[in-house]
Amino acid sequence: MAPAAEANPPSPLPLPMSHRSVVSMFGDDGDSAPLWFKKDAFSSPAFDPEAYISDLRRFVPFETLRAELRGHLGGLKNELVELINRDYTDFVNLSTKLVDVDGAVLRMRMPLNELRGRLVMVRDNVNATLLKLQDGLKRRADMSASREILELLLDTSHVVSKVEKLLLELQSMPEEGPQVPQADKSDGFRRVYSNGNLGEEQGASLEETRSRLLERIASEMNRLKFYVARAQDLPFIQNMKARISSADESLDAALRRCFVGALERRDETVIVHCLRAYAAIDNSAGAEEAFRSAVVAPFVQRIVFSQPSGVAATPRSDRLEEVLEEIKVHVQTDCQFLLDKAAAANSGLLVFDFLSNSILKEVLSSLQKGKPGAFSPGKPTEFLANYKSSLKFLGFLEEYCRSQTAVGAFRTTVAYADFIKQWNLQIYFTLRFQEIAQSLDQALAGPSVAQRGLAKAGENSLGLALSSSCTLWECLQRCWQDDVYIDAISDKFLRLTLQLLARHATWLSVGLAARRAGSATNHLGGEWALASAPEDFVLLRHDVELLVRMIKSSYTEEVLALLNGSAEDVTAVVRESLSMGSQSLLTMVPALSDVLTEALTEKCVEVLKQAKGIIATYRMTNRPLPSRHSPYVTSVFQPLKAFVDDERYAHVTKEMQAELITSVSEKITAQYDVLARDMVSVARQTEASLQLLRRGARQRGAGGADTSDNISDNLSDKICAQLFLDVQEYGRRLAALGVAAADIPAYISLWQCVAPQDRQEVVRYTLS
Repeated sequence: MAPAAEANPPSPLPLPMSHRSVVSMFGDDGDSAPLWFKKDAFSSPAFDPEAYISDLRRFVPFETLRAELRGHLGGLKNELVELINRDYTDFVNLSTKLVDVDGAVLRMRMPLNELRGRLVMVRDNVNATLLKLQDGLKRRADMSASREILELLLDTSHVVSKVEKLLLELQSMPEEGPQVPQADKSDGFRRVYSNGNLGEEQGASLEETRSRLLERIASEMNRLKFYVARAQDLPFIQNMKARISSADESLDAALRRCFVGALERRDETVIVHCLRAYAAIDNSAGAEEAFRSAVVAPFVQRIVFSQPSGVAATPRSDRLEEVLEEIKVHVQTDCQFLLDKAAAANSGLLVFDFLSNSILKEVLSSLQKGKPGAFSPGKPTEFLANYKSSLKFLGFLEEYCRSQTAVGAFRTTVAYADFIKQWNLQIYFTLRFQEIAQSLDQALAGPSVAQRGLAKAGENSLGLALSSSCTLWECLQRCWQDDVYIDAISDKFLRLTLQLLARHATWLSVGLAARRAGSATNHLGGEWALASAPEDFVLLRHDVELLVRMIKSSYTEEVLALLNGSAEDVTAVVRESLSMGSQSLLTMVPALSDVLTEALTEKCVEVLKQAKGIIATYRMTNRPLPSRHSPYVTSVFQPLKAFVDDERYAHVTKEMQAELITSVSEKITAQYDVLARDMVSVARQTEASLQLLRRGARQRGAGGADTSDNISDNLSDKICAQLFLDVQEYGRRLAALGVAAADIPAYISLWQCVAPQDRQEVVRYTLS
């Protein structure tokens, strides 16, 4: 049957007619595809149809995508058919060659099963061997660990026995050597003076031997503590804790006795051995406490708790300056040798901090007990003096630090922090704040500026006019005086300075608002402005400008000098803050000037209103053209001149007077221009009305002469002539005050309103 099949193979498969094939028949490129259709994506191992479709659908319509995929499917089917047709004979013979496949599978399965069995046996043998090896290694590790623990326990027992033996040897040593003369206990130390050199050398040798033995015991104790730390949970170590604690206590007691004795004799060799022993057992606190109690405490307590002879009932003074100065002397004479030893390079004694844990700690403790009132801010003056003395004392102690790093470490110690915490600077500042702010509030309180008084001749040398301004300046200076200012709270004093400036600016602002409103009902605190004369406001302006100048110049430099050492950005912020604070006062200047300017303008304009009588004069009488100015002109600037000549306002500078005169002159001239134009307009309207009446009477043929002709003829010309004379005199009065009338636009307008036609272009008048 197989040969028959091979002889008559089936015919090749017909190619399916697809859209692409049809297109190819007509000459179009069947393999062309859009750029977005990537055929290679289907062959990727990570191809995800859903992700592929969702990505394409964002910019390709679904129908287009489906048509393209169907076209590609048709192309793939055509390629498959072409491949089958190309190798059709092999494709047909593929099924005929697969003969007795099951038998071949059975023949191959048997050796494979045998090989699997052998591999399983080998694997089991390897696993068993591995387990044996791991078990052996574990037992070996356990034995090694047990051996290490046993060796550790043996070493611990040996070291404990050795320490106990050395302690017995130490106890068997005589407490004192050959007889040595009694020590001199002056200044908290004992200084030995011996007539026999031999006895002194033997005594020193005994103590040195004792100190060396203590150093050796401390070394062994350090090793013992290392062993105990590694095996502290073992029962053997737990049973030995009593022996270890007893040895430790004995060592501490013996070491303290030896160290204190060496301090009393000032035996540097023994002291160094004892310090090394303390360092070896990591008990620096014990050495520091021994030095504190044996050396520092006696002279500190004697100085702090001593009473002057004969005045036992008198309470102790809480001032610390003399106390701390005396303590400094004793530190230099009695403690410096040990501080130098501990701080020496390569000495191995840098673990000790006698500076803070012995000296500063004892000083603080004694001051708290003997002079508790020294830390009370209830008396700010004494508190500040004590605080500055304490800072000097801390600076004195910092001089014993060999580097800036050591200074930083000293400032981070607990004793240093506790010493600084005793000074409650917040309460001190609160008391100073109340003192300074209250003095300014009292100076600003009162019914009027005049009633609070002008500055006295000896009250200030700066030229301030008002006592309230002097008080403000004194408060500003007080914030930074040596008997008030503290560097640690410089930010608070800067804030107080700015608050004082803001308080004064608010006081001025509220007063000006109350004066503009004419009532202090809605402006509490502005009553002073209503009760003050307008002339008082120019004194306020003078003081404000002077204060601002002083703050921006000398005052700011003084503040920055106190902040010397601060960062540049801090200095810039302080300078800007003071400038802004003074600027808040400077913004009040225009309003302060306007009060007096408006008041003087009103007084002058009242005199100026007398010019209205000119119309009545020439309307009711038949006067000829005027030849001299009106009397009112000479009195227009009398209120202004009276203010300038008043000695009470001698503080007002020439520049301020000139500015005030110019401002008032401009306002008066503007009013004068309006008044003159109204008068000329009324005169011309009256003249026009009378002319119409005369013309109507003549047309009616009325008999008799018109008696009003002589009165009304040239009325506007006469008024303009009179006003022109007045305006010229007005300009002379302005010139007498130092104001050029031609520089005032309102005067030019006034001149052109009343001057004859031939003189309107140029403002020119003769000065008397």
